[in-house]
Amino acid sequence: MSSTAHVETHLDVVEKLLSNGFNHLQVNKNYIFPPNERPHMEEVSHSYRIPVIDLKDLDGPARKSVVNEIKRACDEDGFFQIVNHGVPETVMKSMMDIAREFFEMPLEDRACLCSEDTRQLVRLSTSFNITKDKILNWMDVLTQHCHPLEEFIHIWPQKPAAYREIAGKYAKEIRVLTLRLFAAISEAMEKDSDYLNTIFKKHRQVMNINYYPPCPNPDLTLGIAPHSDPGGITVLMQGLVSGLQVLKDGKWVAVEPTPNALVVNLGDQLQVLSNGRFQSIEHRAITNSTTARIAIPTFYGPSLDAFISPAESMVDEEHPALYRGYTYGEYMEAFRSQGLERKSIVDRFKIQIGQ
Repeated sequence: MSSTAHVETHLDVVEKLLSNGFNHLQVNKNYIFPPNERPHMEEVSHSYRIPVIDLKDLDGPARKSVVNEIKRACDEDGFFQIVNHGVPETVMKSMMDIAREFFEMPLEDRACLCSEDTRQLVRLSTSFNITKDKILNWMDVLTQHCHPLEEFIHIWPQKPAAYREIAGKYAKEIRVLTLRLFAAISEAMEKDSDYLNTIFKKHRQVMNINYYPPCPNPDLTLGIAPHSDPGGITVLMQGLVSGLQVLKDGKWVAVEPTPNALVVNLGDQLQVLSNGRFQSIEHRAITNSTTARIAIPTFYGPSLDAFISPAESMVDEEHPALYRGYTYGEYMEAFRSQGLERKSIVDRFKIQIGQ
């Protein structure tokens, strides 16, 4: 019986995939957002630029200066782009190419990965969480756990033939980069450089390949709805097709692609660990009518048993603790139960006045 149910769910996801090769001449009503939640492109700012930080001196005598730049970006934006980050351009290009090749394969070569179960370690689905989303996002996504790599790579897609080799190499490079960023952000929090590495315990590294097909009417829908990331930090390769937007001072700001740069944003756990000094900023993705867009975020967070609470270096008389302690597993249960609902989940863990 369970096998039959699995097949039915599997087929249900396959039929809903936006990348299934059907010609989408109009936006299905399930993807149409209410007027007040639509992108309103004419209101998006293209004049403000999130910080671009050069990491070439991060491991040299000018480290403190680079750490201060990162701290300022965490304080003021929660988002920044990085250049000279150490991930080879050839590795980035190969990853983007193989991701595009994956979504251009015949549907039957991808169908075995389809699932609506968000706990699957590798899965292909549509929207963010098709069982929870009230309005579907104009996106298909391949999700795969990456760390420790040897525990997961054998269940990654077998096609295209070079996928595991290329994606594995990219995942390793992003892990090395992320650990360097962890050290710098730890120092920005006035802690030892190993602070975040230790707090996060065994670590969770999850890589998504987000595929946004051309949309018949981009004004009605979103590639992914406004949200903040639940983990520690996210490192995004967004390619050269624009679509990422962040919420800055109540206004949506376009994050235009910078060649060979990576976008870094803080997740909810960094907001809690910094006692609200650093912000996990809401962001979204818009669609366009002419070109498929691929974005590859790697989410790096704590293991489920890691205990998260404000760092003592970020708490004093002027800045009392804003959040109670919890395990990351408890946080993720709340996240899975609610889905993409802006930033309301982190607020559940705030200490109430008088508590």
